[in-house]
Amino acid sequence: MNSYPRKNFQRSNWMSLNGSWSFAFDDKQEHLHPDTVTKWPLTIMVPFAPETKASGIEDTNYHPRCWYRRSFSLQKGSKRVILHFGAVDYEAKVWVNSQFIGSHEGGHTPFSFDITDVMSESGEQIVIVCADDDPLDLAKPRGKQDWQKDPHSIWYPRTTGIWQTVWLEEVSEIHIKKLRLAPLIERWEVGVEAFIAGPNIKGLQLRCLMKVGETVLACDTYEVVHNEVHRRIALSDPGIEDYRNELLWSPEKPTLINVELELWHNEILLDQASSYTALRSATFHADRFLLNGRPYYMRLLLDQGYWPDTFMTPPNSDALKKDIELVKAAGFNGVRKHQKIEDPDFYYWADVLGLLVWEEMPSAYRFTHESVERILKEWTEVIDRDINHPSIVMWVPFNESWGVPDLAEKESHQHCVQALYHITKTLDPTRPCIGNDGWESTATDLLGIHDYDDQPDRLIKKYTTHQNIGDVLTKYRPGGRVLAIEGYEHGTKPVMITEFGGITFVDPSERSKVWGYSSAGTSKEFRDRYEKLMDAINRIDIFCGFCYTQFTDTFQEANGLFTADRKPKFSINAMTRATRGAGIGRGELTSAPQPPPLPPPEMEI
Repeated sequence: MNSYPRKNFQRSNWMSLNGSWSFAFDDKQEHLHPDTVTKWPLTIMVPFAPETKASGIEDTNYHPRCWYRRSFSLQKGSKRVILHFGAVDYEAKVWVNSQFIGSHEGGHTPFSFDITDVMSESGEQIVIVCADDDPLDLAKPRGKQDWQKDPHSIWYPRTTGIWQTVWLEEVSEIHIKKLRLAPLIERWEVGVEAFIAGPNIKGLQLRCLMKVGETVLACDTYEVVHNEVHRRIALSDPGIEDYRNELLWSPEKPTLINVELELWHNEILLDQASSYTALRSATFHADRFLLNGRPYYMRLLLDQGYWPDTFMTPPNSDALKKDIELVKAAGFNGVRKHQKIEDPDFYYWADVLGLLVWEEMPSAYRFTHESVERILKEWTEVIDRDINHPSIVMWVPFNESWGVPDLAEKESHQHCVQALYHITKTLDPTRPCIGNDGWESTATDLLGIHDYDDQPDRLIKKYTTHQNIGDVLTKYRPGGRVLAIEGYEHGTKPVMITEFGGITFVDPSERSKVWGYSSAGTSKEFRDRYEKLMDAINRIDIFCGFCYTQFTDTFQEANGLFTADRKPKFSINAMTRATRGAGIGRGELTSAPQPPPLPPPEMEI
């Protein structure tokens, strides 16, 4: 995990702090300051959580607090040094050279601190992290992390503490802090918002170069006003449809626009950074999803994002790339990342290789004042982190009323979902949003249905005609829940089956240990049932797409098309044909181009 960790906003001077750290559990939570932690009995491999085999610890017991310690060599120079954390579950406090530098709450989002002023002149630096993560707290966003000691049903082992990359970055005192790139294909424009950190001085200029391959699309320079730049860059409209399509991003042709930024002051180059964007739109019209203004059939796979030895942390960046290649090879054009905010490398590879992604907020499981505050804070950080990725085409703040269990009866729960839906649309008006996926819809751009009926004939009878869909929406209750809250207008919304399937197939000796919605006894039976189920779903025209459960077996939930170590359970060619079914042409897959070059694996700063 030592490749550059933020590939959609890169600089050259950085250093990974992944690797061996000193480690200690603090189950009694008796230490409040690192000076009192005098014993470090364990060694952990960051960024793997202590519950995982890859961490070197592999302890899945309850541990509400743990401590990390690492020394590194870095001379204090003329530039600022930023310490970045990809994600620490759940609350982190950080010290550098015994000086407290800050804290962060939220287990799935990044945070950073400027550590320049507390760095030692000797060049030897020490960073200490305290991670608090109450394993029994159901009022915090925790996704699929089990609150019981051993995983049960559809919940998995816990992830405590650091689980994404820790790294250092060197920047000038005045530098580009944040970049927002918003494609507007209706106007053939790209919106650019840049935010500058440091003193507000006159004469700052931002140069922005946009290229596809060697073709320059734009090269502009803007005055920085109050440390911000807000511009729309107009591109030359190719006019002819074929030429326009060459510049548009899709799973079949994921064209990326490389963006180079330079921050200047009086002909002195202060900062350089590189990013990318794409010309892509994602909307709904009537009963269809539109990609770049054209109907596009979504064939999604539910992706839990776990690995046997590393849990939520990918073993390496190549593992994420391989997952996307397997998903596409199986005939799908997208995934719904389920109850997890994935490592940023995943979204990078989805951008490069061409994969539609639905991003979903990990759920809390109690409705309290604190849980609502936590979800709102962390969800806005999620959107802020990932808004520039063209692969993301849907935001999903809630799933199956988890965290809002009385959604059908209580207005406060309904207002919570509606508020998150409208906040999402406010922060990002360019993408659709499902307020609560699965059932009990009260604010949404798409009516998502979770239906694990394993009889293809029943599914066809239920959903094939527009005449009976109204009855289904008002009377049918998958999971015992109404599909739409009473009084919420849903009849004009597009409809999609966003969870179905869930067929379990494992070795007969393991059958009593695993869980699934239905089961197959042999590989041949599994393939036969999948083919018949997909044939039925592909024939239901009222759906604008589907999401099959699920990508891989995940601990005791053995519903995967692939095993936990990513081996297909039957011929992948047969899988592809069944997935595409009768709807070939609605989201056809082709090979993706080679990704743009990355910086070296690591550069000393």
